[in-house]
Amino acid sequence: MSPPVLITSAAPSADEQLARRRRKYVVMMACRIPCLVLAGLTAHIWWLALVFLAISVPLPWAAVLIANDVPPRRHDRVHRYRRAGLPPSAAEPGQGRGE
Repeated sequence: MSPPVLITSAAPSADEQLARRRRKYVVMMACRIPCLVLAGLTAHIWWLALVFLAISVPLPWAAVLIANDVPPRRHDRVHRYRRAGLPPSAAEPGQGRGE
């Protein structure tokens, strides 16, 4: 059985990208809440509370940076559809049709 044929080189839709970035943001911000709670619960051990605070302070900044970052375009080598009778270079997009 041959591998599936990719018929487009389109990137994921903007909605899919936004949903993925939104999930990353929510997960990172959800990690901040336990850090702040643990810092409050370990206030009697000052150095441990300081560690939890040090972890929680840069999380919003990192979450925003990661959420606003658009993923790079993939350059995978995939199995593409080629019309029969054409050499591989003639079947590539943008080749030989004035594009």
